[in-house]
Amino acid sequence: MKKIKVLIIDDSALVRKMLTEFLDQDDAIEVVGSAADPHMAREKIKKLNPDVLTLDVEMPKMDGITFLSNLMRLRPMPVVMVSTLTEKGADVTFEALELGAIDFITKPKLDFANTIQDYTRELIEKVKVAANARVRVQRNPARKPIPKKHSADTILKHSTKKSHFRTTDTIIAIGASTGGTEAIKEVLQALPPDTPGIVITQHIPEGFSTSFARRMDTLSAMTVHEASDRQQILPGHVYIAPGSHHLLVARDGARYICRLNDGPPVNRHRPSVDVLFRSVSQNAGKNAVGIILTGMGNDGAAGLKEMMESGARTFAQDEKSSVVWGMPGEAVKLGAADSILPLNQVADRIIMLSNDMAA
Repeated sequence: MKKIKVLIIDDSALVRKMLTEFLDQDDAIEVVGSAADPHMAREKIKKLNPDVLTLDVEMPKMDGITFLSNLMRLRPMPVVMVSTLTEKGADVTFEALELGAIDFITKPKLDFANTIQDYTRELIEKVKVAANARVRVQRNPARKPIPKKHSADTILKHSTKKSHFRTTDTIIAIGASTGGTEAIKEVLQALPPDTPGIVITQHIPEGFSTSFARRMDTLSAMTVHEASDRQQILPGHVYIAPGSHHLLVARDGARYICRLNDGPPVNRHRPSVDVLFRSVSQNAGKNAVGIILTGMGNDGAAGLKEMMESGARTFAQDEKSSVVWGMPGEAVKLGAADSILPLNQVADRIIMLSNDMAA
């Protein structure tokens, strides 16, 4: 079998050494070289013709975003970003995903002896997925004008009028993994501000979910939050699972609320899509819509099936528009999706189903 050729680009000699050692543990991967800066990397890409790059977010001489932008314009290829666990690192990482990077992983820590095996497994898995993923290049993506946001969330939270809260309110539940941050962005940008409440589990590390929610809030006509425990789910609002907790939907009298749970990972993930979908199945039933988007693995497939069996409308993103057709593909195999849609039709289907269910 042909090995996956990887080029590591990082200004830290120690990080280059660590990543090389981790990847060399897998017989299907060959680290063909490394580079300390983008200028060296350009020459090595020409010479070594790698299948996948790991790219440091912050480097001297040319930052990772500038290099990635040039790379995707001249020679699009799979890239896994290696990101610092900081607010700036998170913001730059999401810029990289917008430009076409497949996925990201946090930088290895010097004191993570207890988690080194998990980190190595995750790194190897992300490189293998990237090697087979669809590289999606966005050149100067057009941004829709977004209405100015007001403090509607604060007003609604403090309102004493609750007659409009019914247990028949529609809940939209979305699950995603690899490629999901961009897929979610495309969906949210196309939804109107009066869309029913949306709950989202995106596989994302702790420390990145806050930046992701903030970024989505600036791009969406809806109000986007990183979910907090017992937060009320309101129409026109989106609730994204924190990277450290499972997100569940629960009932509190005549309201839906978010519940956070720091229990063990499910399907190796916390947050887990299966956990979210099961909670929606049990508490919203036929008043819910379940959507599974691009991602590796099978997390969410069983939960989407439970949603379908409870009467919810369900659908999956199609293979052609997915960066990785793992999670949606598994849901389709399980018979958990009423229909399969390209990404650019997901928002329209949400709007249509929401209108039908409100009629």
